[in-house]
Amino acid sequence: MRVLVVGSGGREHALAWKLAQSPTLTELHAAPGNPGIAALAECHPIRADDPESLLGLARSLEVDLVVVGPELPLVLGLADALRRFGFLVFGPSAAAARIEGSKSFAKEVMAAAGVPSAKRLALARPPCVVKADGLAAGKGVFVCRTRAEVDVAMRALSGSGGDIVVEELLSGPEVSLFGICDGREVRALVSAQDFKRAYDGDEGPNTGGMGAYAPAVGIDPSAAEALVEEVHRPVLAELSRRGSPFVGLLYAGLMMTPDGARVLEFNCRFGDPETQAVVPLVDGDLLEALAAAASGDVSGVSVESSGSAAVTVVLAAERYPEDGHRGGAIHGVADAESAGALVFHAGTALQGERLVTNGGRILAVTGRGRSLAEARTIAYDGAELISFPGARFRRDIAAAAVGIGVDR
Repeated sequence: MRVLVVGSGGREHALAWKLAQSPTLTELHAAPGNPGIAALAECHPIRADDPESLLGLARSLEVDLVVVGPELPLVLGLADALRRFGFLVFGPSAAAARIEGSKSFAKEVMAAAGVPSAKRLALARPPCVVKADGLAAGKGVFVCRTRAEVDVAMRALSGSGGDIVVEELLSGPEVSLFGICDGREVRALVSAQDFKRAYDGDEGPNTGGMGAYAPAVGIDPSAAEALVEEVHRPVLAELSRRGSPFVGLLYAGLMMTPDGARVLEFNCRFGDPETQAVVPLVDGDLLEALAAAASGDVSGVSVESSGSAAVTVVLAAERYPEDGHRGGAIHGVADAESAGALVFHAGTALQGERLVTNGGRILAVTGRGRSLAEARTIAYDGAELISFPGARFRRDIAAAAVGIGVDR
């Protein structure tokens, strides 16, 4: 099977890494890819938000499956354009991708489907959560406990020109749950918990994600299946009823409140950095599962977890999320890999033979182990071996889950 992965981040590197292990894979391509993906696939310098060029590439390569990583090309209709020319695509149509592209639309769908979510508020009064209605690369959410924080959020989002959604502030542990969907049915991947804030102790602004671990505490396979029954299947049924069946990865961001699970958001693609923790735990052929979903039938798909655990630590630029870093030499990736970690490239580039920084989140270091504690040790040992100018990472990823302090 010839496969094209669309995207250039750590999520796409993790997907390419897993797809490359499939016995049915004959060729792996990526657009635009990154230096890490280039070790696994042939990379093509085409942006993920250039549907016309991507369509031309898919046609010239005669690919059998296109796996779309980022949300923007899905919301813009890349999957529709590819399907019109007969390509199998793992990724929803523009109409179905509105579940992420518009929080107001997602609220409407959940209400119609009877799926519990955070209550929408008419006024922005603390405590509350203020969100951009549209896409914001994971940075359009402001948790506001004071009037001053509300004012900051409103100023930030008013300048973006889009609509604003205000919700009640819920409390409880967060869980990310991915479902591989064929338009009618869904198969759940192992649960995860991500860390959105920039600094230890969940301080600082929201980011695209500073780390993750899997499985989430208390969410075993039976609990995950119960959540899929409560959350994913009703939404799939409602989207299908509206004539927009969802084919791809439906990601539910959940808050496990004392009154049960509440949906904080839906995403229409694999999460980043959760994918870097979840995918290494998939026991089986992920390519077979994605192709089955794209073909419209996941009934025979198995994506069970290996039973081990994974922890991912993101190495970011010093001023991320306000700014990134470009051109700084990166050292120690091979050392981290030799020590047992997986290193997924996110914001990297090559200058000649030299690996350099090229973004905000630079690398994602994943440790796998028989326990969460073992996986965490491997991830942090690997992260410590990597350096670049201004490199920083949170030191409390999965710390509470294994019952230790934030100093590793």
